[in-house]
Amino acid sequence: MKLEKTARVPEDLTGYPRRTVVGKISMRHTFRALKHRNFRLFFYGQLVSLTGTWVQQTTMSWLVYQLTGSKLMLGLIAAAGSAPMMLFSTWGGALADRHSKRSILLATQTAQMICAFCLAGIVYAGLASPALIAIIALMNGVALGFDMPARQAFTVEMASKEDLLNAISLNSSVVNGARILGPSLAGLLIGSVGMASCFLLNGISFIAVLVSLMKMQIPPHVATHIGVSTSAHALEGFTYAVYHPRVRMTLGLFGMVGIFGWSYAVLMPAFARDVLGLGAHGYGVLMSSSGVGALIGALAVATAGHAFAPRKIALGGVWLFSGALLLFALNRNFFLSLPLLALAGFGMMLFFSTSNTVLQTIVPDEMRGRVMGIWTLVFGAMVPLGSMEAGMLAHRLGTQAAISIGAVICAFAAAAVLIAVRRRDAAVPPSGFSPENR
Repeated sequence: MKLEKTARVPEDLTGYPRRTVVGKISMRHTFRALKHRNFRLFFYGQLVSLTGTWVQQTTMSWLVYQLTGSKLMLGLIAAAGSAPMMLFSTWGGALADRHSKRSILLATQTAQMICAFCLAGIVYAGLASPALIAIIALMNGVALGFDMPARQAFTVEMASKEDLLNAISLNSSVVNGARILGPSLAGLLIGSVGMASCFLLNGISFIAVLVSLMKMQIPPHVATHIGVSTSAHALEGFTYAVYHPRVRMTLGLFGMVGIFGWSYAVLMPAFARDVLGLGAHGYGVLMSSSGVGALIGALAVATAGHAFAPRKIALGGVWLFSGALLLFALNRNFFLSLPLLALAGFGMMLFFSTSNTVLQTIVPDEMRGRVMGIWTLVFGAMVPLGSMEAGMLAHRLGTQAAISIGAVICAFAAAAVLIAVRRRDAAVPPSGFSPENR
């Protein structure tokens, strides 16, 4: 295998000296993480499973809005599905550092499959209600609390540190490829075969990722004696994140953008029906357009992310997302909405892929599961908080105003981070590029 020439470049948002490929950007870099067999299996299994997940997500939002007609209820159900991650993610991160990540994922993916079959069952039986949907969403959220830290920390084991940014970006491309196909498929299936079949399809789709996990060739997990309780072990991750300025700053911006920006997705059923006058199919197309932009963003990072400073990609992504989202919120034209949502998805993915990679590369191996557990905690907190914030603002000020306010807050948060980083750089002279100075 031909090795690429690399050169050291100054530390950036990560605080670490980093290496970048010397020469022109090439499409050959885009899928290089797929050379790892385990990652390749997971990649294709996730592609099938996540398509089903987006079918379910789109269908559930449409079902809740059809049952209640309430924007606030949309936010509350979304919050119910994510709130358990706040309670279980740090425990999940500690478990991921102590036990086999593959075994954890087999259990959590099975649990999510059962939740999908439960949703299908209550809709088939005519028992669907906001309360029952919220209970199943809570159960699914518990599984996600253990699933996400293990899945994020498992990426480097399936690929390698050298290919981590590429692997994370390809994972994001899978999520967003499914995000394109899933909502469009849901929009067609809701009207043709019914919502129960959409949930059933998601349950069946989990078989693909379960098979991929079982076929992986993973060395036997060697248990290590930690010497402290699981709670104390998890607390070490919090201590590390609080006292590591770059981890703290990255997680803080991630939370702000998630709460005030990404929460726009919760209001999409209301925006589609009330502002643009669309039905289920139009709603699915709107959701897919955002996914198209995010998919392009993920592939862009996979292809060229190594050649640019993480700070520029991350903050530029936030500002691009904020500007496109603000313009989207202020318009009432369906055809203009599609490119604006695509641009917003592109910017969001630049930020999410880069910030995730920054976190995983600046933490030591033995701390990765716990830090990604905190990442999941922030993710779990931002969805319910953002959902409730968006739902209440939309209830009082209207859907367009709620999305606009969130976009402006995200832009100011990124500006505040840039100011803080520049002040830090001005106060602390460069320490050089030797490993001893990391």
